[in-house]
Amino acid sequence: MKKLPIGISSLEKLRKENCYYVDKTHFVEKLVNKGNQFFLSRPRRFGKSLFVDTLKQAFLGNKQLFEGLYLENNWDWSVKYPVIHIDFGGGTVKDPQDLKNWIIKQLKRHMLTYNISVEDTDNVRFMFTDTIYSLYQEYKNPVVVLVDEYDKPILDNIENDNIENTEKAIEIREVLKDFYSILKASDQYLKLVFITGVSRFSKISIFSGLNQLNDITLDTEFATICGYTQSELETVFKDRLEGVNLEELKYWYNGYNWLGEKVYNPFDVLLFFDKKDFRPYWFETGTPTFLMKLILNNKVFLPKLEEIKANDEILANLDVDFLKIENLFFQTGYLTIRETKKLGLRTIYILTYPNFEVKSSFNNFFLSDILPSVSDKEDAQNSIVEAIEENDLEKIKTALYSFFASIPNDWYRRNDLDSYEGFYASVVYALFTGSGLDTKAEDTTNTGKIDLTVFYQDRAYIIEFKVVEKDSEGKALSQIKEKKYYEKYTSNCREIYLVGIEFSKEKRNIVYFEYEKLNIR
Repeated sequence: MKKLPIGISSLEKLRKENCYYVDKTHFVEKLVNKGNQFFLSRPRRFGKSLFVDTLKQAFLGNKQLFEGLYLENNWDWSVKYPVIHIDFGGGTVKDPQDLKNWIIKQLKRHMLTYNISVEDTDNVRFMFTDTIYSLYQEYKNPVVVLVDEYDKPILDNIENDNIENTEKAIEIREVLKDFYSILKASDQYLKLVFITGVSRFSKISIFSGLNQLNDITLDTEFATICGYTQSELETVFKDRLEGVNLEELKYWYNGYNWLGEKVYNPFDVLLFFDKKDFRPYWFETGTPTFLMKLILNNKVFLPKLEEIKANDEILANLDVDFLKIENLFFQTGYLTIRETKKLGLRTIYILTYPNFEVKSSFNNFFLSDILPSVSDKEDAQNSIVEAIEENDLEKIKTALYSFFASIPNDWYRRNDLDSYEGFYASVVYALFTGSGLDTKAEDTTNTGKIDLTVFYQDRAYIIEFKVVEKDSEGKALSQIKEKKYYEKYTSNCREIYLVGIEFSKEKRNIVYFEYEKLNIR
């Protein structure tokens, strides 16, 4: 058997530079013992590519890279396998032909690396088949196929309000479907198939031929395959945690859950240790513009994102022509699983924001999307935070009124807000939440739900929203009193303030803002 080529890898770079590496190599052994065809979905910048490279180096037999790691003494290093590693993460695919060219270029690179010859053709399927078979024949061992960012060519071309882009995304999907179908036909020549990306497109739409593909996205056994657990954080980064408030670190960056132990976003943790400053590092690397369009087009009540119910079908069956908000928010990492509930034979997933970074940053972005002036948004949020600190509710009223007055009329017209009942309450919720205040939307009590509760030190502000056609009806504050929403917090808070707010559709601003301090005995 020919000697397999060895290339520079991200794992090798980390080990050579003595960078921190959280040992996930036991998952490599676990995968091999469990089957031979796997699929994993995780949000961007969560360590998927590093794990793919870890798999690659293990099968290539590069033992020196695993010194001191679990796999060093739990792997048969005498057997080496040829690896086909296809990565769609680089660049943007413009159309189906561009995708075909990109696949062919990567396959040709493998031919050069492994010194094999395959008939030059523009047929992706034939070329992939021949590459697998040639490697199997040349190296006398089954082939490992690793596909990273498998879905990026589709995601690059999805726009729910752009028919032309959607049609292009469907055509790209068909190219990928044809490409991945080879894995089923070549099963006898394959040792392992591992496919990863952000989204979980339905097997019918893109993996119809891969009957044995094991989706481990929500497999408890693999819940922590990407991301850092609390134990890993405190053990591996022990020397970097001196002087760090662990509870604050957890509040900012922990909370992602795939039916197992909650994990930290690795990208956030590493940048935090580098900068020593709490910032939304992960959020800043990608703007959720497409999700904002979905929110506006579907008239989503923004506070609802704090608790969304979804079932298996919704979370597992994304498709170009079957876009569901719950699915997209979950798979892109803006929502995660808080808990699961059984409803008969069905499993219901309760989704929520994973942590403070995502919750505050997402709501901030929502405000930036509706208001062209960043300074107006910042002024409003600064005023609200100052008002809460000073316990000055009149200042809150002024800040809210000024913010709504600054939204251009043309923006209302373009986004058809006349039918968006939850818009005004969504904006207020986003202002408080995006400001970094501790908020809870749709706060459940024994008599109903509080629209919004804001907590500051030992104070609670219970807020009720009403939308009226033209003039104030004066009902918001009275509803809080009648339903005694405040009773939930009388034993935990020293001061409670009841705030009623009414918005006029016609005037597009606040027409009623009344408040009073509750007398707690």
